[in-house]
Amino acid sequence: MVGFKNRYMIMEVFLDPNRDLGVHDPIIITQFNVAKAIKDSILVNFGECGLASSIGSFQVKYVNPITKLCIIRASREDHQKVWSAITMVRSIRNCPVLISLLDLSGSIRACRNAALKCDEAKFEQYKLVAGDRLTDDINNQMQNCLEKIKILEH
Repeated sequence: MVGFKNRYMIMEVFLDPNRDLGVHDPIIITQFNVAKAIKDSILVNFGECGLASSIGSFQVKYVNPITKLCIIRASREDHQKVWSAITMVRSIRNCPVLISLLDLSGSIRACRNAALKCDEAKFEQYKLVAGDRLTDDINNQMQNCLEKIKILEH
């Protein structure tokens, strides 16, 4: 029996740069919000047949609402379609966004290692920007997110 081949994409979500940095984000990036935006983009750009072919293995595996990092799984055959649909996403729940690919992997292990490095680096950046506004709650939430990455499986 042949194993099912997947591709794992590490994506970064950039929210509207014109928003006020002192105010909380207008949306909270969740797995549901990201998956819905990507599925809508696949439907608009590739039609129902394109959505049906790529939906089988498509899954948003991980989302960090602090650093705005996402891990998305797609089949090897359809990963380019999913990737192109992701780059065409312009809003999530009426909030303008831009999504960028940071890494593309063929295994969850390589993806997990790359995501840990990216997430830790982005959180260090976040700490510098937040300064004294950084609370223990945010630190705990970030530690929980890092633990979620470490236990990712197929």
